Amino acid sequence: MKKSLIAMAVLAASGAAMAQSSVTLYGVVDANVTWEDNGAQSVTRMDTGRLNGSRFGFKGSEDLGGGMSAIFTLESGFNPDTGAQADAARFFNRQSFVGLATGFGTVKLGRQMTPVYANAATFDAMGNALAGDTASLFQYSGSRTDNVISYNYAASGFRGEVQYGLGEVAGNSSANRMMGGFVGYKMGPIDVVLTYQDTKNAANNDSAKVTLLGGNYNFGIAKVFAAYSSEKGLGTVDVRDWHLGLTAPIGTAGTAMVSYVKEENRFSANRDSELVAVGYTHTLSKRTALYTSYGQMKNDSAVANRAGGASLVTPLGNTNKLFNVGVRHMF
Repeated sequence: MKKSLIAMAVLAASGAAMAQSSVTLYGVVDANVTWEDNGAQSVTRMDTGRLNGSRFGFKGSEDLGGGMSAIFTLESGFNPDTGAQADAARFFNRQSFVGLATGFGTVKLGRQMTPVYANAATFDAMGNALAGDTASLFQYSGSRTDNVISYNYAASGFRGEVQYGLGEVAGNSSANRMMGGFVGYKMGPIDVVLTYQDTKNAANNDSAKVTLLGGNYNFGIAKVFAAYSSEKGLGTVDVRDWHLGLTAPIGTAGTAMVSYVKEENRFSANRDSELVAVGYTHTLSKRTALYTSYGQMKNDSAVANRAGGASLVTPLGNTNKLFNVGVRHMF
C-alpha cells in the first residue's frame, strides 16, 4: 500500500512537471513551377520556398516559475523537389537557439535571424518572398547569423532587440564579430521599424554596415509599404535601395501584391538595377495556399542582378524575368 502511494505521488509530480513544458513539431512544404528568362536563354524548373521556405522544426518552452521560461527552437530547411537538405553543411541551418524568457525580455543564444530579415514582413510588400523579394537588391547581411547573443523586449506596441555575434577569432575578439538590432512600433494601422547591422571582416580592418528604415500603413482597402536602405563598407560598397509596394485583399481569400525596388550604386557607374513585380496568393485553408508571381529585373550595363528566386547566371546588362506558380502547406 505504501509503495502504491509513493508510485502515485511520483506519477502525479511527473505529470505536473510535464504540464509545465511543451514541445511542438511544425513545418512548411512549399513547391512551385518556375519559368525564367535571362535575356540569353530560358528554363522551366521546379523550385521550393517561394512563398515560405520549406522547413521542419521543433520549438518548446518550460515554465520555470516566477514568470521565467526556458525556450528553444531548432529548424531545418529542405528542398521538397529533391528531398535534399537546403544546406548540406549543417542540419539545423535556419534557426538554432536556446534562451530564457521573462517579463523583462528574452535572452537567446545561438543561430538567429538578422535584424533586417527578421522584420521583412513589416517593410516588404511581398514579405521577403515571391518574384519581387526585396532581398534581390536590398543587402540583408544574410538571413541568419551564427553565435549570436540577443536580448529583445516588447510592450505597448513597441519592440526592440540588440544582437552581438561572436567572431570566434583567437586573439582578436573584434574580427568577424557582428553588432546589430532594431526598434519598431506597431499599433492600429501603422507598423514601422528601424534596423542596423555592422559586421566586421576577418582581418578586422573593415565592416559591412546596413541601415534600413521601413514600414507599412493599412488603409483597409489596401496596405502601403515603403523602405529605404543604406549599405556601406568593405572597401567598395556604397549602395542605396528604395522600395514601394502595395497589397490589397481580393474577396475573402485572396491578396494581390505590387512591388517596385530600386538600387543605386554610388561607388560604381552603370551598376543600378530596378525590379518590378506583381503577385497573388489565394488561401484554401488556414494551412494551405496557392500563389503566383511575376518579376522583371532591369540592369545597367555593368551589373547582372536577378529577380527573387532566379538562378540563371544573367549576362551583364540583361533583363531577368521570372514567373512562378505554386502551393504551400503548413503543418
